[in-house]
Amino acid sequence: MKKLIVVNHPEKWNIAVDNIAVISSQDYLTNPEYSQLKKARVFNLCKDYSYQSKGYYVSLLAEARGHRAIPTVSNIVDLREPKLVKIVSDDFDDLIQQSLKNIKSQEFILSVYFGQNVAQKYKELSSMFYRSFQIPFLRVHFNFSTKWNIKSIRAISESEIPAEHKESMYLFASQYFAKKRYDTLKTNTATYDLAILVAPGDPAPPSNAKAIKKFIEIAEKLDFYAEVVYPKDLSKLSSYDALFIRQSTEVNNEAYAFARKAQQEEIALIDYPEAILKCCNKVFMAEALQNANIPTPKTVIVHKNNKNEVLKTTGLPCVLKSPDSTFSFGVKKATTVEEYNELVDSMLKKSDLIIAQEFSPSEYDWRIGILDNKPFFACRYYMAKDHWQIYNWDASEKDDQDGNADCMAIEDVPKKIIDVALKSVKLMGMGLYGIDVKEVNGEPLVIEINDNPNIDFGVEDGFYGDQVYIQIIMALKNRLEKSK
Repeated sequence: MKKLIVVNHPEKWNIAVDNIAVISSQDYLTNPEYSQLKKARVFNLCKDYSYQSKGYYVSLLAEARGHRAIPTVSNIVDLREPKLVKIVSDDFDDLIQQSLKNIKSQEFILSVYFGQNVAQKYKELSSMFYRSFQIPFLRVHFNFSTKWNIKSIRAISESEIPAEHKESMYLFASQYFAKKRYDTLKTNTATYDLAILVAPGDPAPPSNAKAIKKFIEIAEKLDFYAEVVYPKDLSKLSSYDALFIRQSTEVNNEAYAFARKAQQEEIALIDYPEAILKCCNKVFMAEALQNANIPTPKTVIVHKNNKNEVLKTTGLPCVLKSPDSTFSFGVKKATTVEEYNELVDSMLKKSDLIIAQEFSPSEYDWRIGILDNKPFFACRYYMAKDHWQIYNWDASEKDDQDGNADCMAIEDVPKKIIDVALKSVKLMGMGLYGIDVKEVNGEPLVIEINDNPNIDFGVEDGFYGDQVYIQIIMALKNRLEKSK
């Protein structure tokens, strides 16, 4: 397996390790050599892991390409979430107190380089933090009140490492890269408690009020006590056996924090945090679908260096997508070169990478609902009135904001649509997904894979009725039974 160290400025890195290449983040993100590489381990040492930065995209696209990334996107996002940092750090309390008991000051900073510290006495503590967060350069700030507490944990760049630590850091790096392996309360009662996460004021909730009521009704028939919880209720999540997310999902909102906490506490879950990370980023989606040879409209990952070449592939009109656009928010159509340039320049100010896609008009989009790798509903979503998308949030009349829909038996859907949907969902693993497919000139084109798809009363349940709700609740129950 090829090993790659990805940094912002390779010329500043002097490390002697056999069979490992040091390359730039720009090269990894844009050079076809790396997008086509089948097996690689990627050590992401970029100076910035913030959302939609190059460091973020290195780990995201590594996962899309099937490369093994350190840190993963989950590691990067976890580090920014104070609630999740607390959950993990609580487990270290005894080790923290023991390790820092002889420090006389009220403040202490622990620098962790590849799981080690320059002082051997903090070796175990440093190793524990690295195993939990998998961030190569980590700085942990402690303060003392009645005991030692973690004030903050953050990733640092190579430029922030003190000069007197550099020699040790390079030694730790050499030892680390030479390795062959890299570290990466429930009852027995038959009655379960289910939390259904809903956000008040959600502009595009994945389930309407009648659907939430139906989920509760079905859950109670299947031996669950079910109730709605809200974003403010994260601290209460531990008292439930299962979590079903019915809030719009984004990497930076509460739904992800709920998903991660549920996963850490082994609470049965729909849907997984990995699904949120992958499906909520169109850049990951484009690269993953391309690498799996799944048919899509002609697609280009756009960055500042190739933006003038994109239209040679997509033509006009073309569709431009922000990486984290959902429900048609952040999706624009450019019909002229001038409009394209204006939109691209604006969008690249917010993200280092965006998506451009050829415009593939159709009367409707297929939506195939897939639960744990099996299709369980099928719909056709028609375009909003006088609009090119299913949703038109600028429509003056609320009834015109979305198009009509019809639901049908799965066996009545063309086989090629079902087949491409099932092939697509294999990129994501177990969970609840909605696969959007256009049929253009008789051929299926996958538009995107959605985590947390709509289950609305009167729409997605239009053909199978209660069975749609039953299958989701049973999937949660099966997770619980399997965990026993």
